[in-house]
Amino acid sequence: MDRVRKDPFLFLKGCRDWLVETLRNPFQLISLLGLIFCLMAGVWMWRNGLLTSREALQSFLDPFGPWAAVLFVAFQAIQVVVPILPGGLGCLAGVVLFGPWQGFLYNYIGICAGSLAAFAIARSCGRPLLYRMFPQALIDKYDRWTTEGGRFARWLAFLIFIPVAPDDYLCFLAGTTTMRFRVFAAIIFLGKPAAIAAYSLGLTLVFQRVLGLWA
Repeated sequence: MDRVRKDPFLFLKGCRDWLVETLRNPFQLISLLGLIFCLMAGVWMWRNGLLTSREALQSFLDPFGPWAAVLFVAFQAIQVVVPILPGGLGCLAGVVLFGPWQGFLYNYIGICAGSLAAFAIARSCGRPLLYRMFPQALIDKYDRWTTEGGRFARWLAFLIFIPVAPDDYLCFLAGTTTMRFRVFAAIIFLGKPAAIAAYSLGLTLVFQRVLGLWA
């Protein structure tokens, strides 16, 4: 706070540096453009009543038939590999679009598929991919765990289980270690349900009771 008071333009300089770095990194640029698109789609849905009426939302989805679920699962898988929006919002979208049970199932399938794909891509490309996709601070924060031998698997299982960890990055990070694919797959399949359920339930309650949407 003192630094901001001494230099009132410090925040703007930070925003400028972040924007320059984002434009230089194609992965972060794709994520930024995807986020902007999702925000624009959210505004369009709001203006057309899709965020305030379940009936209107269902009428919008009906023409797509089963393809609506297929496209959503694919979107969830892709957004793990190329993060477009926070994972919690994707989980919320699944519940809103398809209901609590089907939404949970589609979220689970899509996120698990994307997590396995991220691991496989990182295993093929190696650590240089991490430096292309993620900030150095994030890499430094979790890097030390990869040198702790078998303890990394336990740490990964714990972080995948809780809903606040950077799961997308951890999937890529795991792919650059000596962890076996079957061990990683077991962690994802067993640990993801709790995090997905927490995100889905928590954000749904917030949107319904606090914001009055889809109540």
